[in-house]
Amino acid sequence: MAPRPAAIFIGDAPGLDFLNSVATPVDTRVDWIDDGEGLLSWLAQAQLVPADVLQTIRTRDRPGELDRVAGQARQLREWFRGFVNEHKGRRLVLQDLDELQPLNRLLERDARFSRIVLRHDSRPASLTLEEMRSWRSAEALLLPIGATLARLLVAEDFTYVKACEGPACTLLFADHTRGRARRWCSMALCGNRAKQAAHRQRLKAGRRRGSRGGDVR
Repeated sequence: MAPRPAAIFIGDAPGLDFLNSVATPVDTRVDWIDDGEGLLSWLAQAQLVPADVLQTIRTRDRPGELDRVAGQARQLREWFRGFVNEHKGRRLVLQDLDELQPLNRLLERDARFSRIVLRHDSRPASLTLEEMRSWRSAEALLLPIGATLARLLVAEDFTYVKACEGPACTLLFADHTRGRARRWCSMALCGNRAKQAAHRQRLKAGRRRGSRGGDVR
């Protein structure tokens, strides 16, 4: 199997980057979480889970269990994609909360706690309160993903959550540009393709006009 390319992070919001974990960046569809190892790799690239935790889970849990959790992640992704596609372009309202119960049920499973640790990056060293999570099973990998989806819902104005205008592109992003004028997932991908297509169309139109002008007597 060919190695996966680096994951795509163009959403300007981690929750949208999770939806963009399946895409067709060039000609071939890539699903970065199509199995357990893919899920671990994507979480590492997204910096949602510490590297030492990922290595512990990779060593502790069987590949079949990790594959099962990756399947749950894909189900979560496609369920949330449906919600985003339905509601993007407008502000969320109170009635939309009823649709988010599956996400709330996931968040309720989170085993987070705090502990007092010594902070070494200050002089003199001091005590600080550190937020922790219990990684009791591979399913706990879904919890930081759920948290990013929740933060997307409460932090982003869905009026400016957009789909790339590329004809075959499925990527989503939060438009944080001045004037909210962003149209493409990136200029290097669909933006450049659109410029090339527009240039070819102008050349074609120019040749048609030249041909008609040559027929005039």
